[in-house]
Amino acid sequence: MTHRLPTDTDDGLLLIISGPSGAGKTTITRGVERRIADSVFSVSYTTRARTPADTEGVDYHFTTDELFNAMKARGEFLETAGVYGKQYGTPKAPVVEQLRRGRLMILEIDVQGAITVKSQIPDAFAIFVLPPSEEVLLQRLRDRKREDEAQIQKRFAAAKAEIDAARNSGVYDVFIVNDKIDAATQRAIDLVAAERTRRRGVR
Repeated sequence: MTHRLPTDTDDGLLLIISGPSGAGKTTITRGVERRIADSVFSVSYTTRARTPADTEGVDYHFTTDELFNAMKARGEFLETAGVYGKQYGTPKAPVVEQLRRGRLMILEIDVQGAITVKSQIPDAFAIFVLPPSEEVLLQRLRDRKREDEAQIQKRFAAAKAEIDAARNSGVYDVFIVNDKIDAATQRAIDLVAAERTRRRGVR
């Protein structure tokens, strides 16, 4: 057993944040991470190629299919997903360790990943970020200017399917509509604080 640190608490909470492309989930996740002092962002493993914009160990842990599959076979992931032929996985050990230390552990994962994690850690607190409307979501995807219209329409269809899956999954504790990013981020922070207070009261 590892020694308890002076900064350890009994306030550990696993926070799942999900949402479709264009909803603003990554911005909200980073806002929560910056403004809640004891938060730790879970860095996923991926087999996708590292880009010049990526920082190893900050954005992802970059690895090969062979090593990823070996980790998966050893049961070292809480959840894995395949996206466009590349693999992504949430490592289990850091999550367990940080929760034991009493930290807020943040996972930014998709609906299928959230279902898998909740099956293993049922008391995880899950937030799903929604766009104000489908029209706004489509406009946000276009405003990124990253893809042609055919790709945008594919992402838009996938986003609508993700929202439907989230509503039907039963794993999300709350849905936040991201109309204004600052207000949505503050709402997420307030919800996390309220949930931790509630859990302290029932212990």
